Amino acid sequence: MSQGHDHDSMNPGSMNMSPSEMMMHTSFYWGKDAIILFSGWPNGSLGMYILALFCVFLVAAAIEIFSVSPAKIGTGNPRVGALIQTCVYAVRAGLAYMVMLAVMSFNLGIFFAALGGHATGFFLVKVRAPANQNQTASKV
Repeated sequence: MSQGHDHDSMNPGSMNMSPSEMMMHTSFYWGKDAIILFSGWPNGSLGMYILALFCVFLVAAAIEIFSVSPAKIGTGNPRVGALIQTCVYAVRAGLAYMVMLAVMSFNLGIFFAALGGHATGFFLVKVRAPANQNQTASKV
């Protein structure tokens, strides 16, 4: 009977990874050395980190823009309209989970990119809402 049990599997050296690769932050930190959503991305590269910030910003803004669904979808069939709204909702929920997971990297740059994206998307939606109301009122 083996006396080793599986304690060696918990040893970072047994998984062919250095301890620094195994480290996971549990508090916010600054820096480009983050793992965001996928292993090896942005891989410590400043350019890729800036791209990651931009992607998180855009996805967060898209979540806010997708949160406004038109009251009526331009189809004659209400089931098709409901299906379209359901698909938009599912995409929005998936994007929201991706932003949440990115923020869980505890990188402050990613956190502020997500916050800025949500704020920008919300602003764009709120600016567009009065314009749509004015167009609707002028048609009546």
